[in-house]
Amino acid sequence: MTLDERMDLINQVGEEVTTQEDLKTLLSSEEKLIAYDGFEPSGQIHIAQGILKAVNVNKMTKAGISFKMFVADWHAYANNKMGGDLEKIKTVGKYFIEVWKACGMDLSNVEFVWASDLVKDPDYWKLVLQVGKSNALKRFVRTAEMMGRDESMDKLTGAHIIYSCMQVADIFTLGAKITQLGMDQRKVNMLAREIGPQLGFWKPVVVSHHMLQGLTPPQKLEASNSKLETNINDQNSNLKNSDIVSDLDIRASDLKDDAISRVIAIKMSKSNPDSAIFMTDTKEDIKRKIGKAWAPEGIVEENPILEYCKYIIFETQNEIQISRPDKFGGAATYKSYQELEQDYASKALHPMDLKSAVIDILDNLLEPVRKHFEENEEAKKLLEQVRSFQVTR
Repeated sequence: MTLDERMDLINQVGEEVTTQEDLKTLLSSEEKLIAYDGFEPSGQIHIAQGILKAVNVNKMTKAGISFKMFVADWHAYANNKMGGDLEKIKTVGKYFIEVWKACGMDLSNVEFVWASDLVKDPDYWKLVLQVGKSNALKRFVRTAEMMGRDESMDKLTGAHIIYSCMQVADIFTLGAKITQLGMDQRKVNMLAREIGPQLGFWKPVVVSHHMLQGLTPPQKLEASNSKLETNINDQNSNLKNSDIVSDLDIRASDLKDDAISRVIAIKMSKSNPDSAIFMTDTKEDIKRKIGKAWAPEGIVEENPILEYCKYIIFETQNEIQISRPDKFGGAATYKSYQELEQDYASKALHPMDLKSAVIDILDNLLEPVRKHFEENEEAKKLLEQVRSFQVTR
């Protein structure tokens, strides 16, 4: 595989890559490269953590990158997930791994690493303290969004600050030259790029993937839509027209912060089961959730059904087939997302016809996962336990 082909695969994963020049330098070296992503074990896995994560990991490993999937059980404990019960968190972590085994992730170049193993090493905690000493408190508070928290000091605990320090330390402890996490983790990854050289390490390349939107109607913006749209367009233009985006520009502009906050506000949520398709949902679950999902006719922006088509279906299928009576346009086949979006925007494709096709495709995609949890006794027991746990934010 050529350098350009490898770059293209990674850029397909990253909605933003910081920086293109650093990525090219890494890929041009003879070094064995490691990328990582981390998940707090919390509740059932939704389709973004399952199928979309499998798609992204498979592209990274195809590009010749070894991948470390980090099961952040202690981080979930610090963030009070599963009521702060570490044993429950570990059970959920094992369930996560079973889902990844069953959902099409190529595990030949993937290693599962547990935070509970890292924390046994005193050198890890020494690095956590070094990270904590590198910046004033307010610098770490700014990363609170990656824990699903706001930056209000009266709502953050000391554990949340330790969490930020741990996440930066994780990158260097794992030897990850590439961080491959969601856009909601961007702030802490940029902090790692800043701190790394200070502590004698490297600047990790930050590959920030798209956050799949929730199925429920999007929340209203506090800022004006026009302002946010202008900010996003300006940033997209800068990213397309420049091979290098400096860390200083990214940190100083903070225009992207509004966009990231918006992404976090409308992403799917485990605490609201109707906002996402979960990896073991039945066809009836899928039919109910997709059927009532937000999908206004002719509206492309912030349309979760179109997001599922773009980031899930066309990444795993060659086409989408629409079945409908002749009086409503007859059968149609879409072989690209762009073609589908164009017809949707022009109202040539009705939301209900698209939803019907999406329901069938998602059901087929989840069937192997459901089968695994029905036939594998250990996986079945884990799912039963996880379903009995109450999810806490």
